[in-house]
Amino acid sequence: MDRFDRILCMPTIHSLTLPEPNDSMDAKGETIGTPSKQRRGRTMLAITGATGQLGRLVIAALLRTVPAGEIAALVRDVDKASDLAAKGVVVREADYNRPETLGPALAGVDKLLLISGNEVGHRVPQHKAVIDAAKTAGVKLIAYTSALHADTSPLGLAEEHRQTEALLRESALPTVLLRNSWYTENYTASIPAALQHGVMIGSAGVARIASATRADFANATAAVLVAPEDQAGRVYELAGDEAYTLAEFADELSRQTGKTITFQNLSEADYKAALVGAGLPEAVAAMLAQSDAAAGQGALFDDSHDLGRLIGRPTTPLKDAIAAALKG
Repeated sequence: MDRFDRILCMPTIHSLTLPEPNDSMDAKGETIGTPSKQRRGRTMLAITGATGQLGRLVIAALLRTVPAGEIAALVRDVDKASDLAAKGVVVREADYNRPETLGPALAGVDKLLLISGNEVGHRVPQHKAVIDAAKTAGVKLIAYTSALHADTSPLGLAEEHRQTEALLRESALPTVLLRNSWYTENYTASIPAALQHGVMIGSAGVARIASATRADFANATAAVLVAPEDQAGRVYELAGDEAYTLAEFADELSRQTGKTITFQNLSEADYKAALVGAGLPEAVAAMLAQSDAAAGQGALFDDSHDLGRLIGRPTTPLKDAIAAALKG
């Protein structure tokens, strides 16, 4: 998700994505808690996209309780994972676009975290290659990073996640779905531009957004991977405990900086035009504008509190995320 994240976090943009009805049970009402209380026995865990922003955070969370030799970092470029190898993590080449690398990478793996790819429009065949290789390798559980309410989401980006979830069902592999909301960092990345111009722009209107930090999502993912309870068939709708509007985001930014920052809501078409004017390719601008308009329909809101239960504490408040971004 590295390249995709960088596109979506450009300073002129305030949002990212950074995802069918089924009979899977969800996690409501159940506390899994922190990884330190969950470790039982030896299990080989593999993380795809391990040198990406989320992947690195998941591995860091796992290393607090899991021996490094029981974690496999699956990466396209092994040289970029030299720091992980230095910590004792097993580094293996695994390229979504080169299926021949996937079988060897998954040898001996018990649980696989499939982090959704960053090549929008090409992710379904990439994910299918990983799923097929996992089935052949005898992987016992796949955890997949999907999108919040992927089965019903109006986000255009959710379609590839719906298709991937369908592939997982068809594979009959034991699966747990981690349906992630937006990263708060996708909004804090726009702070420099907001401070420069005194305004944030978007198409989400007054909709409430339940984003969370990458670290919170990573800690929840690690908790699921090492949970002693069987996770197969579970669906977690992962979102921040505190939902806010973009106007409230602007207000909090104003409070912390002493500068007046306002939120200007635009139509989807006008927001797309503004993004094109800021230098984004038209297709990317259209995707982002549609995503923001979908957020205006409630696509990024959830109040299940699954995320807080998984990490064993309240999710990081918006004010803290803004403060951290301002400190750099």
